[in-house]
Amino acid sequence: MYKFVEGQPLIVTEKMKEDFWRDGYIIVKQLLTKGEIQKVVGSLEAPDSAVMAESYEQDDGFGRNVRMVLWNHPGNDVTGMVNRCEKMVNTCEKLLGDDVYHYHSKFVMKEPHTGGAFQWHQDYGYWYLNGVLFPDMISVQIGVDRMDKENGCLQVLRGSHRMGRVEHGRIGQQAGADLERVAEAEKVLDKVSVELDQGDALFFHCNLLHTSSANNSSRRRWAMICCYNSVNNDPVKKHHHASYTPLHKVSNSAIMDCKNLNDLSGKWFVNPNKTGREYLPTEPRKQ
Repeated sequence: MYKFVEGQPLIVTEKMKEDFWRDGYIIVKQLLTKGEIQKVVGSLEAPDSAVMAESYEQDDGFGRNVRMVLWNHPGNDVTGMVNRCEKMVNTCEKLLGDDVYHYHSKFVMKEPHTGGAFQWHQDYGYWYLNGVLFPDMISVQIGVDRMDKENGCLQVLRGSHRMGRVEHGRIGQQAGADLERVAEAEKVLDKVSVELDQGDALFFHCNLLHTSSANNSSRRRWAMICCYNSVNNDPVKKHHHASYTPLHKVSNSAIMDCKNLNDLSGKWFVNPNKTGREYLPTEPRKQ
């Protein structure tokens, strides 16, 4: 477990790389400051939040829903600054060993007592179907709220990324990994509950098997997940996530400096529950 020190660059050490490639993930404490989290949350909780206007519900296959909002191009609002800031992007690049571009990001919102579960899956389990040839991809989950076992935090099988891609099918509106394969993996790999405080970040490999249970607690469980692909791994076909688009990094201070809390110019949303809300990679959404 590592810690980001505000005002200093996040140095990715050889030990961090070693841990990432051995376990499939690392945790960086306080990647986002309390002020940065409050700014992001404020932009979402505002009655006129343009980002939340693009949210939708997804069936978990067991009678519950998870609310989500998903976008591809990061844009210039405060959530886009999180996607583009150096402490996020540079860390992904150092861990993968290549430059990256923004593949997509989302907020996952599990409300108290009602928020649904996510089935065991690998992100590359379905990104593979988008024409992405190699698992040279990484995701970063940020705790917007405190995330623990009680409210449905992420669970991972440590080292499962070394299994390669597992076959996936559909469970409700979600993609789920072959449960027989998962059961065998559980016999030989440690299952870890990834508990995060506000602002903590989990950097994880796209083949890491992970799941999360329903939120049966009285507390909200919101998370932001930012996903990146290697620039040398451009998908070979058009699909509903971003193909290679140069990522323009910003300084870490850009999150707090950003005044565009509701400006969606340059963003590209995907909402499967709305007709006409999926945009081709060559046609980013225009305001």
